[in-house]
Amino acid sequence: MPETVVVVGGGYAGIAVAKALDDVADVVLVEPREALFHSVAALRGVVDPAWSGRLFLPYDRLLSRGRVVRDRAVRVDPTGVVLGSGARIDADFLVLATGSRYPFPAKTELEDTASATAAFRTAQTVLASVDRILLLGAGPVGLELAGEITAAWPDKSVTIVDPAPDVLSGPLPAALRAELRRQLEVRGVELLLGASLSEPPGTDPGTPGEFTVVTSTGGKITADLWFRCFGVVPVSDHLTADLVDARRPDGHVEVTPDLRLVGQRTVFVAGDLAATGEAPTASAAGRHAEIVAANIRALIDGAADLLRYEPPAPGIAVPLGPGGGASYSDELGLVGAATTAEIKGADLMVEFYRDYLGLT
Repeated sequence: MPETVVVVGGGYAGIAVAKALDDVADVVLVEPREALFHSVAALRGVVDPAWSGRLFLPYDRLLSRGRVVRDRAVRVDPTGVVLGSGARIDADFLVLATGSRYPFPAKTELEDTASATAAFRTAQTVLASVDRILLLGAGPVGLELAGEITAAWPDKSVTIVDPAPDVLSGPLPAALRAELRRQLEVRGVELLLGASLSEPPGTDPGTPGEFTVVTSTGGKITADLWFRCFGVVPVSDHLTADLVDARRPDGHVEVTPDLRLVGQRTVFVAGDLAATGEAPTASAAGRHAEIVAANIRALIDGAADLLRYEPPAPGIAVPLGPGGGASYSDELGLVGAATTAEIKGADLMVEFYRDYLGLT
């Protein structure tokens, strides 16, 4: 009988590991959703009604031999997973690919495709109805959302507030930040950097209603809608005592150079959950998945030497709507909107992932 590989989480890392091992193992992908949430295109989906139906890609054709179990993992130990239904799935190899949570609209907590699609369509209607939008956070999500809003509705007023002294974070070149600031200024986006709010807005995120807030620098902002664009939280609360020692205070889990969970031989980690020091991106998840799948395949074949994961130099692609944005990588250096569109794809990689999941 082939070894059983249980992959917990059907995000970008999980589907890649499951697909790569489908030919050599009994693969079980555990995921509470019925479809992959294509978060790469989420912020386009919140401004353009034509995109809301393209954000959820069914798992039906991902695996030819393995299976997808639509359930939530409530307890994970080194030898298997207990599901919300109470059933247990034993595993010879376990892959933790549960990803992370992030505020709507960059991600959604809704597991049912119809409900999640409806939430995006509601957000589109709300955004179209207001004139002044406040975004808290000048990281990639805040900048990209500002770009999408101003591309769809050039006359809307968008303000971004962040206590950091500049946009983005991490070891990225000043020229990239300057180019993104320049494009946002051309669009009329107001950047209030080095400032925070004295109190949160009086409305819930994504709920329309006029409010006025005061910043730490004494300024006042009046807006009709706001979104929180910060706060990534790795999903690791399902780990049992045998595995929880590897969890850090920030929710990430420590991994060895071959992407095994620290202290474990047959438990691997891929995606946002892994404490590799990288930004939580689909491309990083794909790189992790490649190493994890190769190492599990090697162990199945009886090999002793495993691949080591080396995070690449920091890089990022930040689209600002279909016609804007900037990117940086060691290979390309700083590039503008046209190349950023090529990196992300004109369709934000929807067709790539549709093909990957066998939907084309």
